[in-house]
Amino acid sequence: MLQQEDLLTLEAKGITEQQLNAMLDRFAKGFPYLTIVDAARPGKGITVLTPAQEEQARLRWRRYLADGGTVCKFVPASGAASRMFKALFEFVDGDAEVAAPDSPVGQLLDAFNSLPFAKELDAVCKKLYNTSAADLIAAKQHKQVIAALIKPEGMNYGGLPKGLLKFHSYADGSRTPLEEQLTEGAQTAATGGVVNLHFTVSSNHRKLFEEKLAEVIGDTEKRTGVKFNVSLSEQKPSTDTVAANPDNTPFREDGKLLFRPGGHGALIDNLNDMEAAVVFIKNIDNVVPDSRREPTVKYKEVIAGYMMELHDTINTYLDLLSKGDYNEAKLDEIFVFMRDKLGLRDPNFTKMDVTHRAVYLHDKLDRPLRVCGMVRNEGEPGGGPFIAVNPDGSASLQILESHQIDPANEEYVAKMKSATHFNPVDLVCYIKDRHGKKYNLLAHTDPATGFISSKSSHGKELKALELPGLWNGAMSDWNTAFVEVPVETFNPVKTVNDLLRPAHQG
Repeated sequence: MLQQEDLLTLEAKGITEQQLNAMLDRFAKGFPYLTIVDAARPGKGITVLTPAQEEQARLRWRRYLADGGTVCKFVPASGAASRMFKALFEFVDGDAEVAAPDSPVGQLLDAFNSLPFAKELDAVCKKLYNTSAADLIAAKQHKQVIAALIKPEGMNYGGLPKGLLKFHSYADGSRTPLEEQLTEGAQTAATGGVVNLHFTVSSNHRKLFEEKLAEVIGDTEKRTGVKFNVSLSEQKPSTDTVAANPDNTPFREDGKLLFRPGGHGALIDNLNDMEAAVVFIKNIDNVVPDSRREPTVKYKEVIAGYMMELHDTINTYLDLLSKGDYNEAKLDEIFVFMRDKLGLRDPNFTKMDVTHRAVYLHDKLDRPLRVCGMVRNEGEPGGGPFIAVNPDGSASLQILESHQIDPANEEYVAKMKSATHFNPVDLVCYIKDRHGKKYNLLAHTDPATGFISSKSSHGKELKALELPGLWNGAMSDWNTAFVEVPVETFNPVKTVNDLLRPAHQG
C-alpha cells in the first residue's frame, strides 16, 4: 500500500504508480532469456571489409563531415574509478606491510616511473610524509605510497571518476581520458571546425568535470586547431528503479521507498536528447595516447562511413516504398539487403502478399541505425554479437550479455562459447529519419531484456532492477550492422595496472 510520502517521491522523480507497479511485477516474474539463433561471425552477421571497401567508407565519412553533417561524441563517464584500485585498497586495508613483487601492487611500485601520475604522487608523498615516493618504495614503505594515491587525504584516485585520472604521459605533462576523448573527437568528428561532445556524469562529480573542462579546453583547442562544444548530463531520476525485498515487496529504509540508478541502460534517455543526426558512443576509458591513435582514427572513419553507405541505401529504398514505386522483385531485393547487410531473418516474409511485404519492409527500414565495431575475442570481457529472436518473431543482430542467455540450455551455452568476437563498445548511430526528424529512441527498446541483481543496503539484502543495457536491450529494435575492427582499437583501463600496457605507454 503506497503512503502519501511515497506518492510525493514518485512525483518528484517523474515516475508513475503504473511504472512502479510494473517494476514490482518484474521482480515477481523475472526477465525471460532470449531465444538464440546463433553467434554472429564473419560471413554470418559480422562484415569484414576489404582494404578497398575501408577506404571507400572513409571517403564517405569525410564527405559527410565536409557537407556539414551533424555529429556528436556521446561518452558514458559516470563510473567511479574505485574498481580500478580494488587490489590497492585490499593491500592498504590488509595486514601485509610490503607488497609481494609479483602482486599487482608490487608490479605497480616496480614500474613507478612509468606511471602517468608519478610526478603528482611524488609531490603528495613529500607533502604527507616529507619523503619522496622513490625513497618510500626503497624503504619498503609501500602502504604509505599506495595510501597517498588512493585515499582522500592524498590524491584520492580511489574516489574520483575514471575520466579525470591521469592516463598518459607527454613531454608537457599528463592527460586524462577526458582530454584524450576531446583529442580523438578533433581527429574524427569535426564539422566546420567544431567538435560536439557529450559526457554523462554522476551528480557528485559534475563540478569536477566542469572544472577540468574549464582548465583544459583552451589548450586542447590550440593543440588540435578546433573548437569544442561540450555538454554534460546525468542519469534522470525518472530512470531510477525501486529496490525490492527478497519476497518482491518494496524495500524501505526509514519507512521510505529506496530507489537506485537503473544502470547504463538509463542513458538511452540521455541519448534521446541528442540533437545531432550521427552519434559516436564509446566508453570513457577506451583511449590511447597520440602516438598510438592511428588505428582508432582509421576505424572510427571506417564504421562511420560504412554506416553512411547503409543509410544512403536505406533512404533510397524508403523513398521507393513511400512512393509505391516497386514490384515483387524490388521487394525481394530490399529483403536481401536487410538480410545480408542488417542481419534480418524472418521466415514469414515469403508468406506475405506484396502489399504486406512493402509495409513490413518500410517499418523495418524506418528505424534508428547503428554500426558496431566487433573485435576478435582474445579473452577480454564484453557483450557478444548474436542473432537473436525478436518479440515479433523475426531475428536480428543483437549484442547480448551472458545474463540474457539461459545457462541451463546447453545448445545456447555452446553457441556463446563459440563466439569469435565481442563488442568493445565502439558504436556509431544515425538517430534521425530521412526527413531530419529525430526518432523517439525510447520506442525502440525491449523492456524484457533487463536483469535483476542481488545487492544490500546497510546490511539488509535487496533485489535491484537493471534497465535494458544501453547497447543491448535499449537498442534491440534498431537496424544493426556488425563490422570487424582490429584489437588495436580496444584499449580499456579496467585496473590501474592496465596503464602499464604498451598501448598506454606513449
